Amino acid sequence: MDTCREEDTQLKYAWVHGPIIVGAGPSGLAVSACLDEKGIPSLVLEKSNCIASLWQYKTYSRLTLHLPKQFCELPLMGFPTDFPKYPSKQQFISYMKSYTTYFSIEPRFSQSVESAKFDPSCEFWRVRTPDIEYISRWLIVATGENAEPVIPEIPGMDRFHGPIIHTSMYQSGEEFRNQKVLVIGCGNSGMEVCFDLCSYNASSHMVVRNTVHILPREMFGFSTFGLAMALLKWFPLRLVDKFLLLVTSLTLGNTDWLGLRRPKTGPIELKNMTGKTPVLDAGALLQIKNGKIQVMEGVREITRRGAKFVDGQEKEFDSIILATGYKSNVPSWLKSCDFFTDEGMPRTPFPNGWKGENGLYSVGFTRRGLLGTASDAIKIAADIADQCRAFKDAMITTCNAHIVLHKKS
Repeated sequence: MDTCREEDTQLKYAWVHGPIIVGAGPSGLAVSACLDEKGIPSLVLEKSNCIASLWQYKTYSRLTLHLPKQFCELPLMGFPTDFPKYPSKQQFISYMKSYTTYFSIEPRFSQSVESAKFDPSCEFWRVRTPDIEYISRWLIVATGENAEPVIPEIPGMDRFHGPIIHTSMYQSGEEFRNQKVLVIGCGNSGMEVCFDLCSYNASSHMVVRNTVHILPREMFGFSTFGLAMALLKWFPLRLVDKFLLLVTSLTLGNTDWLGLRRPKTGPIELKNMTGKTPVLDAGALLQIKNGKIQVMEGVREITRRGAKFVDGQEKEFDSIILATGYKSNVPSWLKSCDFFTDEGMPRTPFPNGWKGENGLYSVGFTRRGLLGTASDAIKIAADIADQCRAFKDAMITTCNAHIVLHKKS
């Protein structure tokens, strides 16, 4: 192992017999469990002090799964039967804790990965944390698409008199009771934060810069997502998109007059092409129609007391909430590797973006939620298991050959 070491004599080195998994969110837990089923040990490194830190620390209190629970299960273990159709944040966290316990997954917490790179001189991955360099044949990137908040640069943000927070810091509308709040972003998070603010008599203004698909969460008593997945088994994608938009038009009406213009590309096709998820309405649209949530065009600049908008309007606000999403952080620590783009996503699209070269894998970067995570985790575990079997068979063949030669001599 000396060939893998650098001049840094203060750094400790640790050999890992199985894969190194970076990230103890749903993706990291899923692939660790699938490897365990194959009898393959793994080491999970997590920068935070708990599993699923995004869910535990950076999601709002009223959050529920946007999709029915059968589409959000991790491999090998389903949700408890007494969980509702759309489990709450706390229920999903309890499910992941039970999952971790059941599969005896023991992540090493407070292990922030500073760098990871493949060393061709010894053909191993070297994964460095502040005090230890871990060495393994395999590296599995499981930090996900939503590792870091996206904070936009808007002129004048530093002048605003009140708080400006990202939704990762938002817990409840209670702290914004009776305030005038500007929410920048109109995805699922932006819509639900505005809806939550309405419960606390806050005046919500939601910035919608681009087109957006809004679909009812359910159609004919069935999950819209589940219905779409079922139809895609029998009909072309664009035909399914047309069906969804027709039913949406009949149930929600034309949203253009509300300032919510639809993209020309259908919701599922757009999701597959760009990763942009359609909004599944949980009540915010009614509040928009009632005038309790006001839709605004793009922000031109932030002022000391509020904001100026591209349509010429200027309004005062007490607080600003950035519902501007998240991004991958892979480029900041995975070195000398062109498997990921500059945005931290696999260059090869789903369903083939789970495997790179030299024992590199990715899980949870499919833009298809936990269904994509489960698919990746199963494939990765099977592929590594095949390699282990092939290595074992080669070793047996080599040993048998030595035995035969020894007998002949």
